[in-house]
Amino acid sequence: MVRTVAVIGGGISGLSAAWELSSHDADVSVTVLEGSDRLGGKLRLEDVGGHRIDVGAESVLARRPEALTLFEQLGVAGLVTHPGPAGAAIVSRGRRWPMPRGTLMGVPSDPESVRGLLTDEEVERLAHEVVAGPVPGDVSVGDLVDSRLGAAVTDRLVEPLLAGVYAGHAREISAEQAVPALAAAAHEGRPLLEVARSAAEAAASGPLAGRPVFATLDGGLGTLPEVLERELLAAGVRIRKGSMARGLRRDGEGWVVSTGPTTEVVDERFDAVVVAVPAAPASRLLRDVAPAAAAALAGVEYASMAIVTLALEGPSPAVLDGSGFLVPPTEALTIKASTFSSVKWPWLAAAHPDRTFLRASVGRHREESTLQRSDDELVTVALDDLRTVLGPGMPGPVATHVQRWGGGLPQYAVGHRARLAPTRALPPALALCGAAYDGVGIPACIASGRAAARAVLDGD
Repeated sequence: MVRTVAVIGGGISGLSAAWELSSHDADVSVTVLEGSDRLGGKLRLEDVGGHRIDVGAESVLARRPEALTLFEQLGVAGLVTHPGPAGAAIVSRGRRWPMPRGTLMGVPSDPESVRGLLTDEEVERLAHEVVAGPVPGDVSVGDLVDSRLGAAVTDRLVEPLLAGVYAGHAREISAEQAVPALAAAAHEGRPLLEVARSAAEAAASGPLAGRPVFATLDGGLGTLPEVLERELLAAGVRIRKGSMARGLRRDGEGWVVSTGPTTEVVDERFDAVVVAVPAAPASRLLRDVAPAAAAALAGVEYASMAIVTLALEGPSPAVLDGSGFLVPPTEALTIKASTFSSVKWPWLAAAHPDRTFLRASVGRHREESTLQRSDDELVTVALDDLRTVLGPGMPGPVATHVQRWGGGLPQYAVGHRARLAPTRALPPALALCGAAYDGVGIPACIASGRAAARAVLDGD
């Protein structure tokens, strides 16, 4: 007997769930219901200066296996490419400093490696870590680092790195969720510096030694949803865009999903459902069928941000002398990072030698006022900040693009894992997946989607 499964949401988590379901030996009929007119979520290509490039997520963490495994299964492993050798920088006290090597989310393995970026006094404080004993329960990354290594390490090293992942604030983000190795050290009363050193040594001489940290696809990571859509359709998966899920209810041993405009709601019955949408819409769908999980998801906050992409005439100018830079919130700048895309990704420079692309990100959690500007104003702000950091040699763009990601990144507040416990105790044949649960990166979302698919197939 064929089992019918609905996947609600066509972002990378939902598409990964659909891929897992369609790859299974069991007789399964899969339908993906996507509310918008496109698939891919935060993976997106747009035309900038006559070329399609990423305006959302641009890379995956290559030291996790999930994305690379999916690339291989989809037949695109030959398109995997890695960043060039140019390093990144951190802006501190008005100038750029090379990104220190061997840090664990900003915690240095060698205090001397951050001298200059930090003052001599701050390095001295860092080198003499204060370990007062085990820390019970969850704490924020920033509070943990503040107490052990000093506030300067949080402000100038941890903050810019965490902001790049979560668009959030280090003193609000859960250590258990964001940097579990540091959280484990805190629970056991071990020095954070010792953990950072061990991680650096493992990266230098362990099984991952010499392997690139990041990867993307030639043509842009935004090509991944296009490949997945093609392969899913070939596998018999039904994909319905513009099908907003408005309701979910039990029907005997199965489920009824309501889609469409409020004036023309269509009810469809499925044997199982995977919910792969952000926390707020997931909460609304679960309100009647899993009220405890719905309440937990309703409390998850999100950060909004924008990616400002600039296209320059010709090859990369000398002023773009690296792969980009991160900006701590202590600096008097609006942008929180800039990526010199054509320098970072050799495939991009080779594919478009007549253009140089770079981008800047704007927006942090609870700083939505920063985004309450027109697109033209955001471009001006980004250019002004770039010229402040890089100098007047930064040329003007020949084309620009602003991609806004409203409510784009979930915030893992202290206690996040415990608060979301009800989402792991759901009725049979119902599963959740996405960035709100166990990781915001693309590999984590792929893992989440595939795990949710296996759960509904197994009846868990």
